[in-house]
Amino acid sequence: MRLPALNGLRTFDAVARHLSMKHAAAELCVTPSAVSQQLRGLEEELGVSLFRRANRALYLSDAGQSLLPAIRNAFRLMTEATDRVRNGADSGMLTVSVTPFFAETWLVPRLGDFQARHPAIDLRVMATTALANLAAGEADVAIRHGLGSYRDMISDLLIAPMVVPVASPDLVIRLGSPGEAVDLLDWPKVHGADRGGWPLWFRHHGLIATARGASFDDVGLLRTAILSGQGAGLLPAALAEPDIRDGRLVGLADPVLLDGLAYYLVTPSAADLRPSVMAFRHWLLEQVQGLEEA
Repeated sequence: MRLPALNGLRTFDAVARHLSMKHAAAELCVTPSAVSQQLRGLEEELGVSLFRRANRALYLSDAGQSLLPAIRNAFRLMTEATDRVRNGADSGMLTVSVTPFFAETWLVPRLGDFQARHPAIDLRVMATTALANLAAGEADVAIRHGLGSYRDMISDLLIAPMVVPVASPDLVIRLGSPGEAVDLLDWPKVHGADRGGWPLWFRHHGLIATARGASFDDVGLLRTAILSGQGAGLLPAALAEPDIRDGRLVGLADPVLLDGLAYYLVTPSAADLRPSVMAFRHWLLEQVQGLEEA
């Protein structure tokens, strides 16, 4: 299917931001009539009205509201891509997408060492639960928690944390303390984003289970769901230990390592040749090796 003309999309974006033909025209350095003509052509091509007019004011229609986020994201990606090309293949800026929990508890406290070793590399850390599209240039590298299988990407295992099943005291009082793993099969459960934790935990204990229940893409939200009694959940042992010690959570079994469930450094294959990516990858793996040797 043929895409609409770029000029029409740029005009739509400008009018949507200003909700004014006059102000959009001033931004685009054209006349208001030219803006109106471009907008009319885009609406005719799409077969919908992108704006509605009432009392001499301009508002986005339902179709316009649906289209706008994608158009703005597309222009942002194009701007970032052209900036990278204009500034060279390796400008010294390195964007790292990382989960908020890992960023706060592990990565950020160590970044001073990286900056001291590589002062020419400016890091941009995006702490987000969203999966950055590395192929589209949304980030240069990513650190993700999961099973390490990312299509057309290189994954380096960083840290496989011990995990422990926990629940709120109220839920334990209501359901009773589990004596062994099989007793947890019928408990309500909450999950991480990939829903892989509980099936792996039960498999580790020789059992088969499905991943039913709510899932959360941030470990902080998962902890909150467990604390509020929504179900049993798996948390990194280091995160759960203070809550268990202070009685806010109850440990349901001993901490274990689950095969494959870990934090991974993810890079696009082509990006491995970039000096800044290679420097960050080498430094990160060195930090992990230091932990293993300590």
